[in-house]
Amino acid sequence: MAPKRPIGAGAFPKVVESPVPKPPNPDELYAALDLGTNSCRMLIAQPKGSGFHVVDSFSKSVQLGSGLERTGRLSRSSMARTIQALRICQQKLKRNKVTSMRLVTTEACRRAKNSRDFIRRVKRETGLTLEIIEPEEEARLAVISCAPLVSTRTEQLLVVDIGGGSTELVWIDISSVPRRDRPAAIMRLHAGFHPPESPFPAAKVVDWISVPLGVATLRDQFNDVEDDSARFALMSWFFEENLASFSPYQGEQARERFQIVGTSGTVTTVAASHLGLKRYDRTKVDGLRMTSEQIDKVIREYLTLGPEGRRRDPRIGEDRQALIMSGSAILQALLRCWPTDRLSVADRGLREGLLYAQMSADGVLEDGPF
Repeated sequence: MAPKRPIGAGAFPKVVESPVPKPPNPDELYAALDLGTNSCRMLIAQPKGSGFHVVDSFSKSVQLGSGLERTGRLSRSSMARTIQALRICQQKLKRNKVTSMRLVTTEACRRAKNSRDFIRRVKRETGLTLEIIEPEEEARLAVISCAPLVSTRTEQLLVVDIGGGSTELVWIDISSVPRRDRPAAIMRLHAGFHPPESPFPAAKVVDWISVPLGVATLRDQFNDVEDDSARFALMSWFFEENLASFSPYQGEQARERFQIVGTSGTVTTVAASHLGLKRYDRTKVDGLRMTSEQIDKVIREYLTLGPEGRRRDPRIGEDRQALIMSGSAILQALLRCWPTDRLSVADRGLREGLLYAQMSADGVLEDGPF
């Protein structure tokens, strides 16, 4: 006997309409654009609790500093590529009706003889006003972007931002700050490395340095060395030599209370390679802690692959393969110099720091854990 058909079985299903997402209020939006030596990146976000929610973003390799090491000038082709990317950014800012923004550029424009002409051309052709920031502000913004990743057990913190044209290192002492307040104390550095007196416990910047060597500038200095392994060793040695003036602490520090946070495309690429990701996933990379042995293993794999193998490796990516060994040389030099066997990976940097700084200055972020 056939089973009875339930009542209403032949009826059309009832349509459930999900509400249309409410567009964000333009008055609540902030934008941050970071034009570096190699990349042009932008975020548009709105405050949410003690952090922010990203509404729109842009990222493209423009190689603004291509040839800068040799000529001291930004080339016509690199400026044209960059302006094309900036036009897309301008369209996104206009579409989202953003009025609160900071659009900054760093080492390439700090060094290029024709950077002022380039900035005037950007204004004329896109309407965007770029601001060249000094190394100290670049370092400070990188630090506050990493505040959510600082462990409450950390007493000595080294934040490293490996850029295209320069590398910033900031050593911070937070041993006198109560544990639960340590990430917030890092965030308060948005007011400066030596902020005015405050009722809150303060993070102390012991020392900082901006080394004028990043993944692009370091690579360009050793382009004439043909042997892959020899070039890598020379780059790592040369970078370490340039760190000689940065020695905030002499002697061994307690490893369990010391933390290095690394923020850059190099660090996130090494992390993605360690995880075996063929498609990059920020949620798996940001906040990952890698041991020095794991990092060394990935770098040895890169050397074994050679230039052709790295070019074909989907974990590295087309944009990053030409720069991964100079970045790895910097990373290896850093791990030789300081007392840690772990590194915290940060997929965040100048853009996030710019957003946090703007929102903190306007008082729109809530107090509390990140």
